Amino acid sequence: MNTIVERIADFLKEYSPFDHLTFQELSEIAANIRVVNLQKNKTLFQYNDVLHDSFYVVASGVIHLSVIADAEETILNKCHAGAIFGLRPFFAKNNYRMTAKAREETVVYAIPIAVFRPFVANNTEVLNYLLENFATNTPSSTDNENSRGSQISDTLFYTDKQSEMQYFQTLSYNNTPLITTASSTVSEVAQLMAEMRLNSAVVCEATLPIGIVTDMDMSSKIATGRFPITVSVDKIMSSPVITVLENVSLAEAQLLMLKNNVTHLCVTADGTNKSNVKGVVSEHDLIVAQASNPGVLIKEIKRSQTSNELKQIRVRLTDLIQTSIYKNIPLTHISNITSEINFALLKRAIELSILEMGSPPARFAWLSIGSQGRKEQLLLTDQDSILVFEDVATEKYREVKDYFLNLGKKTTLTLEKIGYELCPNGHMASNMLWCKSLTDWIKQYDNWMNTPGENSNNLSSIFFDYELVFGEQKIEDAISNVVFKNANNNTLFFDFLGNDALRKNSPLSFFKKLILEETGPNKDKFDIKTRALMPLIDGARLFTLSHGIKGINNTYTRFKQLAINDPKYSEIYLNCAEAFLTLSKLRTVEGLKNEDSGQFINLEELSKIDKEKLKNALAPMRELEELIKNKFQLTQFS
Repeated sequence: MNTIVERIADFLKEYSPFDHLTFQELSEIAANIRVVNLQKNKTLFQYNDVLHDSFYVVASGVIHLSVIADAEETILNKCHAGAIFGLRPFFAKNNYRMTAKAREETVVYAIPIAVFRPFVANNTEVLNYLLENFATNTPSSTDNENSRGSQISDTLFYTDKQSEMQYFQTLSYNNTPLITTASSTVSEVAQLMAEMRLNSAVVCEATLPIGIVTDMDMSSKIATGRFPITVSVDKIMSSPVITVLENVSLAEAQLLMLKNNVTHLCVTADGTNKSNVKGVVSEHDLIVAQASNPGVLIKEIKRSQTSNELKQIRVRLTDLIQTSIYKNIPLTHISNITSEINFALLKRAIELSILEMGSPPARFAWLSIGSQGRKEQLLLTDQDSILVFEDVATEKYREVKDYFLNLGKKTTLTLEKIGYELCPNGHMASNMLWCKSLTDWIKQYDNWMNTPGENSNNLSSIFFDYELVFGEQKIEDAISNVVFKNANNNTLFFDFLGNDALRKNSPLSFFKKLILEETGPNKDKFDIKTRALMPLIDGARLFTLSHGIKGINNTYTRFKQLAINDPKYSEIYLNCAEAFLTLSKLRTVEGLKNEDSGQFINLEELSKIDKEKLKNALAPMRELEELIKNKFQLTQFS
């Protein structure tokens, strides 16, 4: 036998779960292992990377597993020799939820999942071990040279509030299952299943589940003639029934079906067979859940060839947002996933235009601005973008600009077909004002920022919320350098932006009543965008620019970062962050309900609790307004 293979097999048998396998099995695994050498600080995979086809064991050195939550990096675990990590590809289909980085020179063994999977299916100890680690709810804090096989679940997205397990992997299942008694005949149950179009029936005794009958039982036991159709259903049911809690995740359901070799799980009030039935999870439900899994949607986007295919995916994204809000998944998570899918759609629209037009004549950057640039576009609102191309020789300028204007036009029309309306103010890469060379853009930002009063006709503060969708990172960096250089001690600019932020109408009247629209089609409704969200968005932008905080566009994250950078006022910033989430959620729910932008809210239709939430969320705005006036000494507030 190959000595390297032998050495790896010897190493593995010292650690769990490999100590449950024979030396022959270990040698087969070792023969397929890839040895990966990592330099200090080298990343093996990072948050949101596409899953690898292997999981990993540390052979020597140290791997740190971390996530970035609330604008800070949090170390979840330190993996020493023998530790397994990166189990996510075993059980989930969407991308990595953490980063794995070498803390020193490290060697890891990459074990192909296809090679290892048969050993999992045939060995309960190995499966239980992986199941336990995959479904761990709290990150292990073991930090010890001798901690063998110290684990961390790759399913977690860690925030300081709690670990939300696979937040996008919750399941929809039948919560009005067919319930029958042990004495019912098979023919009666088969008829009910056919009428209700169900593929299972739960057999109960005094409301507690004792077994389950599926269409598989019908075909393998009745259709084959093993039992007559007149027998009572308890003769053919599977028993005991495998039970789970109501909030079962996709991964847990998959594992339980695999482990117990069943196709259905029974959902009960406390997750045991000693409480009432609440529903049934079928294999089909798992397939449906995976189809609306963000990783799957992004893969489909990359394969799409037409705007119509992309439109179908955007419709599924809306369903995903709706389900997630209904399941009370934190809005920050919903926004993160939505913006990844939105960006994949934008990117594919640009790629399809390039495929049609041929290669670009120069390097460029397509930047999303506004709510897309801030990654806050949960609803189908309009598109805002700019295009920056590298400087070219004067004689080529015209031809190059024509190509990019054409690219802008094709792409914005594709995006309109997908469902993103054209920007009514023309803030798009198809507009010759917003499609130009890097030098021209630098002049534009210089003008806006150094003489804001004179050149403010077309200055919209959304031009300071930009995010690269496609193209050269260096071009975006060059724009950022100009913005932050000009922002430094620029009283005139902050005076202009500060007054602009304060000019937004106050949401509450002097008597603390919500100010409603007085005329027009939205009479008597509350404009949550202009009166509540915009002042927070403007305030967050103003303070991040004045503190020189680069690379953070999202309003919620901006406030969280400001609380760290400017601790004296951290309470105001944190209150504003929470208010922004509450208001965004109210607007999104309204928009999904009415299939519009959610801008105008009918207070009559709000529940008492939501009205209270809305009023409470408006309270921090007064403090933010005072802070803006004091920090920037704005007296000419109009």
